[in-house]
Amino acid sequence: MRCRLFLILLAVCSLASMAQENDTLPPNRYTTHGTLFGVGTSNLFDTYLSPVTYKGVHLSFLHETLRKTHWCEGRVSTQSIVDGFLCHTANQANTAKEWGGKVNYSAGWHYNWLIAQRLRLMLGGEIHAGLGIIYNTRNSNNPVQAKAEADLDLSFIAIYPFHIRKKPFTARYQLSAPMIGIMFSPQFGQSYYEMSQGNYDHNVCATHPFNAPSMRHFLTLDFPIAGFTFRAGYLCDIRQSHVNNIKSHVWNHSFMIGYVKHFGFTKRKESRHKSFIM
Repeated sequence: MRCRLFLILLAVCSLASMAQENDTLPPNRYTTHGTLFGVGTSNLFDTYLSPVTYKGVHLSFLHETLRKTHWCEGRVSTQSIVDGFLCHTANQANTAKEWGGKVNYSAGWHYNWLIAQRLRLMLGGEIHAGLGIIYNTRNSNNPVQAKAEADLDLSFIAIYPFHIRKKPFTARYQLSAPMIGIMFSPQFGQSYYEMSQGNYDHNVCATHPFNAPSMRHFLTLDFPIAGFTFRAGYLCDIRQSHVNNIKSHVWNHSFMIGYVKHFGFTKRKESRHKSFIM
């Protein structure tokens, strides 16, 4: 009888151990997806189109994927972001309009430090590329300015999870700043027709913090409602340059809201919801 009880107890312990092992996934199998939509203000200035500033409103979107990897014992995480905006602006006298739009993609890798078991600091780099356009409704000659750039960015992230009345919240701040890259720009007074005829005039320019000081601030708060995780955020995207005798800037301030999903993938390629903090 004792032998049978011992065997039953051993079997129960083995099953419990197997269940615990199956419930513990490797760090690189945890992935977070966040999708946000926003509205905000735009400030456009481009001396190729006009010597004055155009201000207005814009609609924006952002989708982020954040995942831990197995590199450096799980201390390296990868991040990819696709975001964009569409704006409608006017000059101060309201005599001319400008439409603008752009899509950006960035892929980054960050090394993680855990401070005091809560605060997570992440430092790394990103590869960023952007493609957009600005259209001035009043110009008859050269009404369009194309925006295209690619650069390497320095990126810093701070993540702090906390609880309010036993409800989990997560605050995060991210700063990205281009260090070196390239961008497209016509010369001042050079038409796109001339470029289409093969008249190249240093239209691909090297960029750095001295001729293209730019940065992006991203502040978010994750909070639970009815078993789902939502995210509210503020995005400040500053892109500016002074190349080929053309001064330009695109300043966007967005207030965003969306949702977050956490995934854990098993070895059998079966996905299931799992709450975790990156």
